[in-house]
Amino acid sequence: MDGLEEEVEGEVSDPRRRFAEECRDRRELYPDRRLNQGQLARMLRTSRATVSRLETCRGSIPPDLPPLLDQVFSTDGLFKRLYEEIVAQSFPAQYRRGVALEREAIVVRQWSPTVVPGLLQTADYARTLLRGGAPRASEEEIKANVSARLARQDILRREAPPDVRVVLCESVIRRQIGSRDIMRGQLAALLTHGAKAAVRIQVLPLDAEAHLFIAGGARFLTGPNHMTVVCVEAYRTVAIIEDPEHVREALRAYDGLTGEALPTRESARLIRGQMEALT
Repeated sequence: MDGLEEEVEGEVSDPRRRFAEECRDRRELYPDRRLNQGQLARMLRTSRATVSRLETCRGSIPPDLPPLLDQVFSTDGLFKRLYEEIVAQSFPAQYRRGVALEREAIVVRQWSPTVVPGLLQTADYARTLLRGGAPRASEEEIKANVSARLARQDILRREAPPDVRVVLCESVIRRQIGSRDIMRGQLAALLTHGAKAAVRIQVLPLDAEAHLFIAGGARFLTGPNHMTVVCVEAYRTVAIIEDPEHVREALRAYDGLTGEALPTRESARLIRGQMEALT
């Protein structure tokens, strides 16, 4: 799901319809006076056409609008919650549970041997990956897929974000995805993310020993109940491992990766050096 596999489904989901209906109803029943689309657009600092698309389920929802709608209509997070449901359902069915678990996680651990994980991708980097995975997709489809992927990053902007622990194979930062400018921007974003208190990024050197996950990536999602599941993804498939013994084995392997990986400061220096080499 972090590389080439994402694909937004064409069918409008129920949360999307409810989002549209709530927006229209609350606009028309606004206290004191009924708002038209233009008036609401001015309150949201957007265009009337955007409000029209929101209310007719056309196109993707700009991620900055749900909290503004909650503010304008005093809806205590209703539009934000609906938006999160829409994002989760915009992924193919096999990925939805993983997205939902990620949204609720208090700890996200990830090992990535090939690309920067979706939680840390820039729009340009994500667009390049998605375009490579779907060369026949329209620009509108690619735009929607990019928006869905970037919306996953909303969890990092919460007042209490999850702890995020990422180990990247050194090849991830050395493999140029897209132009030099795109890759340089992605490496700069990694440094910005890595400077946050809740995020730790480590790089596993190319000469590291073989390990359990050498053939593919894995995400470890720990929920509010402190139970952890492991998501292992391949081409258009995802397996969610919940068996406690297998989860413990996977976590031990991940702990081994963090021990073999460069410390965070050395990892940041390596990332910065690769970024500067692209100037």
